[in-house]
Amino acid sequence: MKALRIALTPGEPAGVGPDLCVMLAQEPLAAPVVVIADPGLLERRAKRLGLPLTLIPHDAPEAEAGCLRVLPVPLAAAEQCGRLNPANAEYVLDTLRLATEGCLNGNFDALVTGPVHKGVINDAGHTFTGHTEFLAELTQAHPVMMLVTKGLRVALVTTHLPLSEVSRQITSQRLERVISILHSDLRRYFGLTDPRILVCGLNPHAGEGGHLGREEIEIIEPTLDRLRQRGINLTGPLPADTLFTANYLQQADAVLAMYHDQGLPVLKHLGFGRAVNITLGLPIIRTSVDHGTALDLAGSGQAGIGSLHAAISMTTEMLKAKRRV
Repeated sequence: MKALRIALTPGEPAGVGPDLCVMLAQEPLAAPVVVIADPGLLERRAKRLGLPLTLIPHDAPEAEAGCLRVLPVPLAAAEQCGRLNPANAEYVLDTLRLATEGCLNGNFDALVTGPVHKGVINDAGHTFTGHTEFLAELTQAHPVMMLVTKGLRVALVTTHLPLSEVSRQITSQRLERVISILHSDLRRYFGLTDPRILVCGLNPHAGEGGHLGREEIEIIEPTLDRLRQRGINLTGPLPADTLFTANYLQQADAVLAMYHDQGLPVLKHLGFGRAVNITLGLPIIRTSVDHGTALDLAGSGQAGIGSLHAAISMTTEMLKAKRRV
């Protein structure tokens, strides 16, 4: 059985991603990690942080503490901690493309991503709504975003949309696709033979019998009924304000929220800094940190590495589960 290799993209060069990579090099890891980045960026950040760093080839068999495997990609312009530069937007996208291609062709077993800044990528003229959508386009897949922390998994029907557009995107087709992927990948990557999924309603009080919205009656409930007939274990739609309580959660393996800020504030309140963002539905395993670029912390040594550690550990566990299937 070949050894695992995980690709890691630091993300926005002006943010904390490079700090986290340098900090990661100081410790032993459960699986070999290859950082896809500009070597000079990593060396400059190590010097600023006062941490030892030796860069070694990406295919080096061994990496001691203080060493980092690197697959080089050059920056377009020298970075400044905390100051965004649209000139480097293409560099960020190039690292993601290279890492994804490496996963698809078998050079890497999985992808872990650091935080990107969506605004500066769009300012550079690239339409970019997030890792999830970008990776879906690269792999021609239908992604499902799920965040995980101890005791809670939350997946999303819609992701990075204005709230005014959410309702029209809650369709039977989308719901069926998302729930099917969630059910399948909970089995594949988490060893759950019969995943129990709680489904949020879209409206307050799950529509209050149609008095606060009819999406539950006309779209969500009929779709859940059809999927139950296929053997998928679903409960709902339930009011989101009471679903996230112990009585419900202790009976569930995952929660499906209808939109980004319906489910993720609860999860991040519970586990921010230790949570992992996972993209289900791709032909590759992809995990990410649960935080943003933290431009104000870049180069300060104050960035927390907990979420990156959790992402790498989660990736390793998912790879092991995949191999057991």
